[in-house]
Amino acid sequence: MERKDYYKILGIERNSNIYDIKRAYRKLAIKYHPDRNQGNKEYEEKFKEVKQAYEILSNSEKRSMYDKYGHSAFNNSNDESGFTAEFSTSGDFGDIFGDVFGDFFGTNKSRSNLNKKGSDIKYDLYIELEDIIKGSTKNIEVNILQKCSLCRGTGCRSGYNKNICNLCKGTGDIINKQGFFTVQQTCPNCKGNCYIISNPCYICHGEGIEKSVKNISIKIPIGIDTNDTIRLVGKGNCGKFGLNPGDLYINIKIKKHNIFTRKGNDLYCNIPVNCSMAALGGTIKINTLSGNIKIKIPYETQTGKLLRIKYRGLKDLKRNIWGDLICRVYVVTPINLNEFQKKLLYDLGKSLKNYNYIKNNTNSKSFFEKIKKFFQNFN
Repeated sequence: MERKDYYKILGIERNSNIYDIKRAYRKLAIKYHPDRNQGNKEYEEKFKEVKQAYEILSNSEKRSMYDKYGHSAFNNSNDESGFTAEFSTSGDFGDIFGDVFGDFFGTNKSRSNLNKKGSDIKYDLYIELEDIIKGSTKNIEVNILQKCSLCRGTGCRSGYNKNICNLCKGTGDIINKQGFFTVQQTCPNCKGNCYIISNPCYICHGEGIEKSVKNISIKIPIGIDTNDTIRLVGKGNCGKFGLNPGDLYINIKIKKHNIFTRKGNDLYCNIPVNCSMAALGGTIKINTLSGNIKIKIPYETQTGKLLRIKYRGLKDLKRNIWGDLICRVYVVTPINLNEFQKKLLYDLGKSLKNYNYIKNNTNSKSFFEKIKKFFQNFN
């Protein structure tokens, strides 16, 4: 089933700024929120669409990926890689107003909201150009904070439980009113952790997390570019006291290739051609990243001539089209000739004794015109 455009879902233009996005989201989220339309399945689905569109477009990295690759940027559905394209569809009116008005008025979210999940991880993944031709899978090892193997994330010794802080009531903050002003501070009793643990775990010392190394499988999309980011939801660090893990952001770095150079979706390379074929024309076979192909060399080809082979470049995921392979010809001067070959070239040179190179070669003509102009200006 074809998925709807996120910009159309929010009713905004593609060049809309973050404030336009937040205004549109607030209006639609309040209209379709399940709490106001209990039992209305149609409005519930619309609210999910609106929330999902907002979560993508309000995040600069995700929005950039969406603008470049469309929905296919998030097509790695739940699989062995651990990637998920699921988005949060829950949320009360407090979340909606907090998300939208927080940036406008500079208000801070409570510590309990900040602690809903663990921290995110950023990882630079270096891949070969071959990996993005047909897509590939990479396995990496990541240093990560996971739930404590002994207490399972509770932070408590066996048989004991953690208790909500009595001072901040589990928010991690305390609020003091000073005249017309309200001051929000970290709770001094629980240090912002929301809980009090009287009998901490022997391994994690009450934090509920421990260091670990995790193997993760990552799917590399076709045509992905350097500095593009793959987001793996829930593969970041676990939060303290059993809170949900953050996300893992894979920053793609494509290694320099020894033959091909990428420009957008096109690939460039140099191909050597002997002087005989350059003069008379012919066909040569070259290896590309997608297989062997034959290229026709026109007669009288000069060094620097560009030959374009359609649809042999990289795939544009959003537009579902392929770039081109562009080959730059350079004519090779033969070496280590035997006597017979030298005689042939000698006879050829004699036959070209009266050949007008300047008249018949545009490169030579341009060169000599520049030399002539230089000396005229010099004199």
